[in-house]
Amino acid sequence: MPYDHRNTARRTLALALAAAGCCAALAGCATSQASPPSGKARGTQETQAARGESGAQPRPPFASPSAPRSTRSPLPAPGASRSLAGKTVVIDPGHNSGNFRHSAEINQKVDIGTVRKECDTTGTSTDAGYTEASFTLDVSHRLRDLLTARGAEVVLTHDGDRPWGPCIDERAGIGNAARADAVVSVHGDGSATGNRGFHVILPAKVRAGSADTAKIVAPSRALGERIVERFARATGTSPANYIGSGTGLDVRDDLGGLNLSTVPKVFVECGNMRDPEDAQLFTSPTWRQKAAQGLADGITTYLQG
Repeated sequence: MPYDHRNTARRTLALALAAAGCCAALAGCATSQASPPSGKARGTQETQAARGESGAQPRPPFASPSAPRSTRSPLPAPGASRSLAGKTVVIDPGHNSGNFRHSAEINQKVDIGTVRKECDTTGTSTDAGYTEASFTLDVSHRLRDLLTARGAEVVLTHDGDRPWGPCIDERAGIGNAARADAVVSVHGDGSATGNRGFHVILPAKVRAGSADTAKIVAPSRALGERIVERFARATGTSPANYIGSGTGLDVRDDLGGLNLSTVPKVFVECGNMRDPEDAQLFTSPTWRQKAAQGLADGITTYLQG
């Protein structure tokens, strides 16, 4: 589901002179990141959202699978852990807030190997109108900052900088072109009231057309299991009570973002935006930071073996 976009700002504190005789003091420089919250749209996106995942022919002019772009966070503070140095992580913020205004484009079909599906979907939202696209972008920014501070090279499939999309096949292509060590697609589910909790969607073994997931099934499961464990610990939430039989894991063969991936990849449904209790969590900046922390910890644990 679509989540909010935040543009990071750098604040630099310059040299300050303190006068009172002949004393001078230097003030240090600090960098800070802000991740703005945003709204979410109704419908299902790349997770449940993935249930309505899509890919289209005409593409926005910004990104292409062959030329992924990375969005870098400010440099980590001196002494910060660089445990992920040399690793590349692709973060895929589910949906796009602009999709609502581009139904013709996102409804065009793209090949996902097994079938043809819509380029993308609008995603879901809370009853109050906080969109999935806003949520996913906000959490993705927070996650990017945490991973960058640990030394990883981070690539976003989009940064709220394109009018719609990217299509699901292009999202997969960006991760493949980056030769990512891990790809995580961030989502929020749009299920019925009373259905609560998070779950991680894993790729099924698929071999059809341009899809062949044989090599990524096992590592993707390992990535998903680490995320389930760490996400629960960081957020204090439980695996979904309506899917996965309490494991927090679901295997699917109908998602283009997974079918077309050649690198380890999972979708994370951080909760159910249509449930009032889960919705309160989604709209809390404090909880969104915990969600990003859980994702970062799960990815880190996986990459460190």
